Amino acid sequence: MSGAGRRVTVVEVGPRDGLQNETVEVASDAKVAFIEALAAAGLPVVEATAFVSPKAIPQLADGDEVFRRIRKLPGVRYPVLVPNEKGMDRAEAAGVREIAVFTAASETFNRKNINASIDESFARFAPVVARATRGGMRVRGYVSCGFGCPYEGPVTPAAVARVAVRLLEAGCREISLGDTIGVGHPAQVRALVRAIAGEVSLDRVALHLHDTYGRAVANVWAGYEAGVRTFDASLGGLGGCPYAPGASGNVATEDVVDLFERAGVRTGVDLVALVRATAWLEDEVLKRRLPGRVFRARKGQA
Repeated sequence: MSGAGRRVTVVEVGPRDGLQNETVEVASDAKVAFIEALAAAGLPVVEATAFVSPKAIPQLADGDEVFRRIRKLPGVRYPVLVPNEKGMDRAEAAGVREIAVFTAASETFNRKNINASIDESFARFAPVVARATRGGMRVRGYVSCGFGCPYEGPVTPAAVARVAVRLLEAGCREISLGDTIGVGHPAQVRALVRAIAGEVSLDRVALHLHDTYGRAVANVWAGYEAGVRTFDASLGGLGGCPYAPGASGNVATEDVVDLFERAGVRTGVDLVALVRATAWLEDEVLKRRLPGRVFRARKGQA
């Protein structure tokens, strides 16, 4: 499929999904600067933080402060992850206008991740979605383990489709299908998108791909060819999951933007400005996590 004349939406998840598993403490000032730099580079959606238990994810304990301090650019959306009603209280108080909830296509992963079955997770976030809808907020639903589970192994496209449909019925406007452990390959991506397309309009579907085996960029293109037009990514490939042993980070935002722009698919993102933001990432996270290592310039460096 030719990319000429087409457009995709890149959703930046680095400030939340990227940082949540980092052991290096990142200051609130730096997080705010990070988010503002990402938005200034032209990313239309920047997932800012999560309103979760500080004990569970200490890195995001300052979510309320960070969200309030961001200088919000017109036309940019700043969703936050909200797991329960306590988190929703914080989101409403901070002035959030878009939230995300999450579940999984694997029962075992869901229990390991949030100590709840799939059915229990829906019951848990149902009042959150209801409150968001009443308040005019946009709601996104994440589905973990859309391609495989670290505990159960392969996950069928039918199982993923069932969860996706339930999320839409619960009130989510968009569904993000996650390759949480990065085991997916292009043929599998195409098969999953075909299965989802039979149940859900693809303009309401996003792909959230991890790069454990170096296939994430190829999987992004396979998803594009199959009809998906929204892709999650994290600057510098930052990310991971504490409940997915061996999983590496998300597909790198700069690689996704570079892929599409070279193929004639518009992203609206300034690649040079985006690459400049990786300097922040190197100074605030990578060099502190891996002292003494020399980092090479990313693609698109001016």
